Amino acid sequence: MLKLPRYYSPMTQVVLVGLVCFLCPAMFNALNGMGGGGQVDRTTGNNANTALYCTFVVFGVAGGAIVNLFGVRWTIAVSGLTYALYSGSYIYLNHTGNGAFTIAAGGILGIGAGILWAAQGMIMVSYPREEEKAHYIAVFWIVFNLGGVVGGILPFAINFHSDTDSLSDGVYIAFVILECLGAALGLALAPPSKVRRDDGSSVVLVKYTNAGKEAMEIVRLFLNPKMLLLLPMCFTSNFFYSYQFGPVNASIFNIRTRGFNNIFYWGAQMVGAYVFSFLLDNAHMTRRKRGIIAFGIVAVFFNVIWGATLKLQLKYTHGPLSNGEPTDYPGGLIDFLQHGRAAGPIVLYTLYGVGDALYQNLAYWIIGSLTNDNQKLSRYAGFYKGIQSLGATVAWQLDAKNVSYLHQMIGNWVLLGLSLPPMLYIVATLKDSSNSELEETDGKDSSSNELEEIDELHDKNKLQEN
Repeated sequence: MLKLPRYYSPMTQVVLVGLVCFLCPAMFNALNGMGGGGQVDRTTGNNANTALYCTFVVFGVAGGAIVNLFGVRWTIAVSGLTYALYSGSYIYLNHTGNGAFTIAAGGILGIGAGILWAAQGMIMVSYPREEEKAHYIAVFWIVFNLGGVVGGILPFAINFHSDTDSLSDGVYIAFVILECLGAALGLALAPPSKVRRDDGSSVVLVKYTNAGKEAMEIVRLFLNPKMLLLLPMCFTSNFFYSYQFGPVNASIFNIRTRGFNNIFYWGAQMVGAYVFSFLLDNAHMTRRKRGIIAFGIVAVFFNVIWGATLKLQLKYTHGPLSNGEPTDYPGGLIDFLQHGRAAGPIVLYTLYGVGDALYQNLAYWIIGSLTNDNQKLSRYAGFYKGIQSLGATVAWQLDAKNVSYLHQMIGNWVLLGLSLPPMLYIVATLKDSSNSELEETDGKDSSSNELEEIDELHDKNKLQEN
């Protein structure tokens, strides 16, 4: 008989936060994957994404502190509502043509997303045991990206017989309903203090935190040598979305095929994450060896797909043209039923999804290998998402400012190359256990450790329900 995991087990909590992300960030990803939020003119969508990632930079870095102070349930639930606001703003845009509300909603979403992803990252990489972290990351990634698949099916099905190049109100309404459900589901998460692993151990170190301490810890993130070395990795990890969703998906495919493509894009992420987890959790190899092999796979894979992208990009220069033509891609926009024209570009777009999963799963695995302290991991996850958003801010503005597609593509490839050497250095210096590094990575001295132990003894009764 199949035995279901306990409610207070780490796996149940990771699946729950995966379902929240299935219904909120994954729906946003599906909408974003249409290019310009599903609008024929990508300007408003690009500017909304710029506003989003500008605030995400700040609240991504600060998100770990906010989660540590206020807990995971309400921070995730309230953050989920910002996704619904953003999707709903496109209904207003459809009827008025005024993009100000959508851009403002993007800025508000950046606040919510920064906090939500810090909480998600902490749950995903601090709840499992060391030897299970890649498996838990993969489980989350599969549940999360299943939402992207569903989000791709919605516009594909609803717009299947549509002649317009913008999404209908019905698609946006469906996204709003799903995202509201995701926000409500955040309240079902258990406080970390109650979560227990199968061996009975707690997932949380009993510590009392306050705003002053969290502010100091945020500052110290930017003094941490390992975090600084990982800056290029963080900056690059979402940079390619702007190019893949805009200059590729929105510029050479028609509206229904964009949704069709996203079904495969997000589905490929699920497969990539699942397969990669077997390598990253392989108990027969040292952590360092696993990391180096995984790094090699990521480096080779990304260079191959960017090489193939260069070949594709040299065939066209623009999406919608001033003369009314939808693209200068040879033969016009591609429909998925045009098998001869569609097969190569769709396969390449699907491989983008595999590459995203490999890169981000490796990034989270590296971060999770630095420590087992859940409070630190919430800050590290927030740092990762904050710097990631800084890169995304730059990327979306490049497209908004009509930087040539070829230059955008080359920029992505160069940034990938710059991120690889410091990633390799961090991977090559990993230890087989993070337990001895709980304080080492932040450079704390013994006196501060003793003070924290005293705090723990006196403040157990103050432990927040977070």
